[in-house]
Amino acid sequence: MNITRFADLGLIEYGAAWQLQERLFSRIIGQKKAGLFPTDNYLLFCEHPHVYTLGKSGSEGNLLMDALQLKARDAAFYHTNRGGDITYHGPGQIVGYPILNLEPLVKGAREYIEKLEEAIILTLQYFGLSGQRLGGASGVWLEPDIPGRARKICAIGVRTSHWVSMHGFAFNVNTDLSYFNDINPCGFTDKGVTSITAEAGEQIDINQVKVVLARELASVLGLDLYAAEANQLINFDE
Repeated sequence: MNITRFADLGLIEYGAAWQLQERLFSRIIGQKKAGLFPTDNYLLFCEHPHVYTLGKSGSEGNLLMDALQLKARDAAFYHTNRGGDITYHGPGQIVGYPILNLEPLVKGAREYIEKLEEAIILTLQYFGLSGQRLGGASGVWLEPDIPGRARKICAIGVRTSHWVSMHGFAFNVNTDLSYFNDINPCGFTDKGVTSITAEAGEQIDINQVKVVLARELASVLGLDLYAAEANQLINFDE
């Protein structure tokens, strides 16, 4: 059984969530090096105040604003150690951080990303939307093969080391999409972004989406989720 502690951290500053991930990530790696099995596993959901994050191989040229403009937008900027290029996080978006020992779950990083995509696609089906993959790009898209119509609804960028994962996905539910106008999302200049609310034409209950998404992630990845206190994880210390 792949017992996984699940917590919704609510609205949390990006840097604080990143530090928490690093601590939990290091904990699992330490357990593996010590020969402990099963290791701890964690699935964290949260929302962030307005922030742009750039992956380790991304281009800062895809941030189309300077420091003064960032301040005017009440937004932060982080250069991270995940894969992928630039994206935006903000209220109304489900940011998911699976911090998992991947060895019992998948055969490699590509399969892991595909499973994350599958869980998002299944969640979208529940809300009447047809999510798809786009060849050569991670994440989940709507109408990816129609010129001028391709739009991303979920970005994915992960880090793995010693077969342990961190970072994850950003799933637009009620997201203010205007913040994407200040970047080339994921490095693309010819594709758009969208959200469940934008597609449905009405406000969607983000908590309902979280329930469905947690269920689909558990099913697709083979996780046995149980609730953990968010404050206990945030205050976690070795």
